[in-house]
Parts: sequence; C-alpha cells; structure tokens
Amino acid sequence: MRTMRLRTVHPVLWAGWAALAAGAVLCVLGWYGVSGERFAERQLPYLASCTVPGAALIVAGSVLITHGRGALAAARVEELYGLLVAAEPEGTEPGTASAAAPLAVSGVLLMVPGGTLWHRADCPLVAGKAEAVPVDAKLVRGGELSPCPICEPAEADD
Repeated sequence: MRTMRLRTVHPVLWAGWAALAAGAVLCVLGWYGVSGERFAERQLPYLASCTVPGAALIVAGSVLITHGRGALAAARVEELYGLLVAAEPEGTEPGTASAAAPLAVSGVLLMVPGGTLWHRADCPLVAGKAEAVPVDAKLVRGGELSPCPICEPAEADD
C-alpha cells in the first residue's frame, strides 16, 4: 500500500519543483528584458510574457509542493495506523478474529509518573515498563488522571 500511495505523491512533488524552477527562470528572463528597456511601453511585453507567468508558476509550484508533502505525511500516518491496527497479540494465528476479546482484562491499575492516563496492568501501553506504578486513588478522584482509551479501565476497578 505504501509504494502505491508514494508513487502518486512523488510526481506531484516533482511537478511542484519543476514549476517552481520554470517560474524562477521566467522571472529572471523578464527582469533581464525589462532592465534593458528604457521606456515603459517596451517593458510591458516582458512583464506580460515572462514575469507574470513566472510568478504564477512559482505560486503553483509552492502549492504543489505543499500538497505533495501533506499527502506524503498522510500516507505515512495511514501506514503507521495500519501497522498498529494489524498488530495481533502473541500466540494468535493471523486471520483469527480476536476483536471480541478485550485488549486488557487485569484488575491491577497502573500509571506512569508524569502521565495523564491510568491503565490496566496488561495494557500494551504500560506492560513491561519498569517505571509504571500503582494508581493513586486521589489522582483519579481529583480528575488529574483519565482512563486509558486502549484498555478502558472502569472507575469501579480502583
């Protein structure tokens, strides 16, 4: 999937850079032509045929480059999301429907010092982290900690 999306993004980036370069060349040619003419009526053809289209190409190139970089970033985020969603727990065979099983079922609640969420002990976000400590009930009641959206611990669990 990544290569297909990136193949559609790279031509947009190349077209943007090409338009930007062509616009710069036209602006330089227009400036050179205008600088050699003393009278305004002789300068206008250079402005109309080189400088104005050159400026338009510079703007178009900038828009294409911005769009291409945004599409490239979106493709990377989509790829990472696909990897995150496709990750299956250890011990399960690929293709097995495990969506019905909860992600974490432990009754022990943990938090990471300085964090804003509280988790079940087997939540993938805190599992195996040595710095995870048991949840302080005062922080939960005070509203300083929120339940993890991944393992979804209920407030009744603490």
